[in-house]
Amino acid sequence: LLTASGCQKNPTPPTPPFPPDPAKPTTAVRGMWVPASDSDALMSRENIQRMVDECASYGVNHLFIVAWTRGFTSYPSPLMQQLFNVGNDPRFAGRDPMKEVIEIAHKKNIKVYAWFEYGFAADFGAANAHILTQKPTWAARSANGSITTKNGFRWMNSLKPEVQNFMIDLIKEAVTTYDLDGIQGDDRLPAMPSEAGYDAETVALYQQENNGSTPPANMKDLAWVSWRATKLTDFLGRLKTAVKTIKPNCQISMSPSVFPFSRDEYLQDWPEWLKKGHVDMICPQIYRRDLSGYQNELNKVLTSQITASQKTLLVPGLLLRAAPYVASDTLLNAQVNANRQAGLPGEIFFHYEGTRTRKAFFEKIYK
Repeated sequence: LLTASGCQKNPTPPTPPFPPDPAKPTTAVRGMWVPASDSDALMSRENIQRMVDECASYGVNHLFIVAWTRGFTSYPSPLMQQLFNVGNDPRFAGRDPMKEVIEIAHKKNIKVYAWFEYGFAADFGAANAHILTQKPTWAARSANGSITTKNGFRWMNSLKPEVQNFMIDLIKEAVTTYDLDGIQGDDRLPAMPSEAGYDAETVALYQQENNGSTPPANMKDLAWVSWRATKLTDFLGRLKTAVKTIKPNCQISMSPSVFPFSRDEYLQDWPEWLKKGHVDMICPQIYRRDLSGYQNELNKVLTSQITASQKTLLVPGLLLRAAPYVASDTLLNAQVNANRQAGLPGEIFFHYEGTRTRKAFFEKIYK
């Protein structure tokens, strides 16, 4: 554990990751999330060029670029203008970072995914509250009638047909407008806190489908959790169909929390997503700061949450940076090696800014 955490006084140099088995060819995924917060990567075309050049030098071949955050798109959205009279994120006024990234990254054969970071979260801390201000009936409601708020995020009701249609239309707009290689949701898409679902519309639907019974007061009641989670699984199926109808080769990637936390806290039953064939890539956020914790979660996934045939779709998310924390070279190398030993096709790092102080790992070891 000391070696894995990089805390020993005289760490041994990390060994390179295990090479892929040439007898088992796979399409390697070397991914990097690029956010708009805690990063200046998207703040100018020059910064984007630098980011892409650096990622290419590290062997990164997939970029997951923030497309939806803080109630704004990172690109000009006619849909957002029509519904809420807002343009793209004010930080990108007069620019189109998504277009710029695609133009630059594709020249280096790097795939670009639109990452819908906020998903069904409307805002954070009620800042930029235009969605729920203008569409108050879109709000998710907890048992006490308040707008469902979790970890500072205020949520839309992701079980409401109008809200689901909005999200599908937003993603369809991006897929239609840009030469995207894929789209990605995370622990907020498709998702909703298990505290939510107590609005009148959802309660009426539950009663209709459950012989007049009202939803349990216990928000963690397994049947109640499963009923809501199934609705989100069905939504994902609709989303996949909508995207594939526009662009059949556009990949559907999802990065939920680890299971069963994902289901119990955010109604994300992602093993069921795999069973239904709703995703092309699943990237659980195995954000652990020690090797033992990482391996334990990875083993759970491999032994009880996916089948052998689904392993080619598994691309774990690794925690690189959560300011001020940055994972050590030694830990990163050990986690990547764990993925290689498990025969997985790759990983995605959260997030790009962590490479600034880990260039030795990415340039000399990871590549």
